[in-house]
Amino acid sequence: MPQATPRAGEASLLLQLDHISVVAPTLAEGVSHVRACLDLDVPFGQHHGYMGTHNHLLQLGGSVYLEIVALDPDGRAPGRSRWFGLDDRANVRAAWDEGRRLRGWVARVDGIDAVLAGRETVFGRKVALPVLNPSFDFSIPEDGSLPLDGALPSLIDRRGKPRAMATMADLGARLRSLVLEHPEPAAVSRLYRELTIDRPPDIVTGPSLRYRARIETPAGLKELT
Repeated sequence: MPQATPRAGEASLLLQLDHISVVAPTLAEGVSHVRACLDLDVPFGQHHGYMGTHNHLLQLGGSVYLEIVALDPDGRAPGRSRWFGLDDRANVRAAWDEGRRLRGWVARVDGIDAVLAGRETVFGRKVALPVLNPSFDFSIPEDGSLPLDGALPSLIDRRGKPRAMATMADLGARLRSLVLEHPEPAAVSRLYRELTIDRPPDIVTGPSLRYRARIETPAGLKELT
C-alpha cells in the first residue's frame, strides 16, 4: 500500500470529515437503498453541470452530511474524468451488486495544495469547481477513481467558507460512527495517522473494502452500507 509520508509543518493541515458518499448506478437506486437502510426519503440536492452528475443530500449533524451521487444521464460530459469513479459504470455497478454502496467519504481541509504535494498518485490533482466561477477545490485522480478504492478520502477545500447546511434537508438523522472494513487495517491506520485526520473512521479487519455507518434516526439506530 502506498505511503503518505508527512512533512515538516504538516501538523496544522488537519483533515476533517465533510460528508459520506453513497455512489449509485442511478439516483433512484441510491435513494431506494438509503430508504431501505434508514427508513428516510432523502430529497434531491442539485445538478452538477460542471461534472455531469447529480445528487440527493441529507444532514447528519453538525457540518456532516450524506450524499447520494450518480452520473446524470441528461448531464453534459465534463471534458475530464468525473469524480467518485462515476465514469466507470461497470465498476460502479459491480460494487453496487456486491453490496458496497457506501463507497467512501470526503475530507475537508484548509490548504489542499500542501496535502496533495507529493501525493498526487493517490489523491489526484486539485480541480477548481465550478469551472467558470470556482468556489471550492476538489481532488480527482486522472482516471476519476476513488483514492485507494475509497480507503482514503477525496479532499475538498472550501476556500475558507463553510458548507451552507440551511439548504439541505434535516430529517433528524445523526451520524454516530463510521467503520471501514479492510484486509490491511494496519496499513490504512498508518496512512490516516500520517495524514493527521480528525476522528477518522474506525478500521477493522474484513475480506474486502466496505463501509458501515451507524446513524441515529427518528425510528432508532440504523446502519447504512
